[in-house]
Amino acid sequence: MADIHPVRALLGGAVAPGAPVTVRGWLRSKRDSKAGISFLAVHDGSCFDPIQAVVPNTLGNYEDEVLALGTGAAVIVTGELVESQGKGQAVEIQANRVEVVGPVLDPEHYPIAKKRHSFEYLRTQAHLRPRTNTFGAITRVRHALANAIHGFFHERGFYWVNTPIITGSDCEGAGELFRVSTLDFANLPRRADGAVDFAEDFFAGEAFLTVSGQLEVESFCLAMSKVYTFGPTFRAENSNTSRHLAEFWMVEPEIAFADLDDNAELAEGLLRHVFRRVLEDCEDDMAFFQQRIDDTVLARLQAVIDNRFERMDYGEAIRILEGCGENFEFPVSWGVDLASEHERYLCEKHVGRPVVIANYPKDIKAFYMRLNDDGETVAAMDVLAPGIGEIIGGSQREERLDVLDQRMAEQGLDGLEWYRD
Repeated sequence: MADIHPVRALLGGAVAPGAPVTVRGWLRSKRDSKAGISFLAVHDGSCFDPIQAVVPNTLGNYEDEVLALGTGAAVIVTGELVESQGKGQAVEIQANRVEVVGPVLDPEHYPIAKKRHSFEYLRTQAHLRPRTNTFGAITRVRHALANAIHGFFHERGFYWVNTPIITGSDCEGAGELFRVSTLDFANLPRRADGAVDFAEDFFAGEAFLTVSGQLEVESFCLAMSKVYTFGPTFRAENSNTSRHLAEFWMVEPEIAFADLDDNAELAEGLLRHVFRRVLEDCEDDMAFFQQRIDDTVLARLQAVIDNRFERMDYGEAIRILEGCGENFEFPVSWGVDLASEHERYLCEKHVGRPVVIANYPKDIKAFYMRLNDDGETVAAMDVLAPGIGEIIGGSQREERLDVLDQRMAEQGLDGLEWYRD
């Protein structure tokens, strides 16, 4: 059997014309000519484009199998890699063998035909949508992002820590948690006071899907100096907006002996690194997004790479927003948390590049953020990116035990005695 190569390697010039090759994948399309030749567009997910295979009618299974092929069929194509005579690709495969591994029994009604589908329709075909251009590109970009994130931290001496997905703590203090339980909710055990007896549950207490691995990874930070967690996070926020997801992956680095400036430098470096990697490694996928999804995406990513992030105090941001003359949906005043419309005005219209907002009011931030000398603000920051708004949030941690105790008492937090160690 000829060497098996991913389509990406063939289209990328890793194999010279004249070599015997075999590709395995799924048909994006098929075209039959009157000259007795079929043209198969074979896609294996390794890159955005399929490769064309030219199949002659001299193959033994041409009449009964090749002509019956339709979009979505799984095939193995063997032949010679040759320079393409047509436009669009430098090379194609002159096939001498086509093995049909999985035919589509009803090609006329294949749900993912070669045309543009709405996201609403693709939700009804979730098992097949990875075969579309959009979801294939998303998958490759997410893979490149994850590798870039791990590479960034590894090169800087960070250790990756896997924090628990099932936990008994609410890191954010918001109570927006998905419960994990093996109790029979049709026949719940009760205590004498009528409350649910979670001592009978699997963990002998209440358990939830994690909202953040931060508190756990802080324990590792105070032993390993530089760590990060990167994994699934769950928020039971019943809000149908682009800023709220029930499940997503989050990166949470922690640095011992660091201040807020160190955090801001790390955040800026991370964004530049991952955006650069995506533009380099996923050029064809990003070109597709630019053409079909958002015609500003390439310029916005490049602007993050090329420009120094603006640093701005929260108080200054409020003064700018109050005096800008914009008619915001949510009123602005000192002490409020910035809404998406405020964040995007600052980075898109006022500054025109990414902005780091620092020193937020303590009353709208978590207990673990270091109290500033003014007693009113904490050493917290948000990184705002054009077209998005907040993309990174972080803070310097409170290391003074007396101040930490006071902040926890103010917020009425119990069960975090271990955090004081």
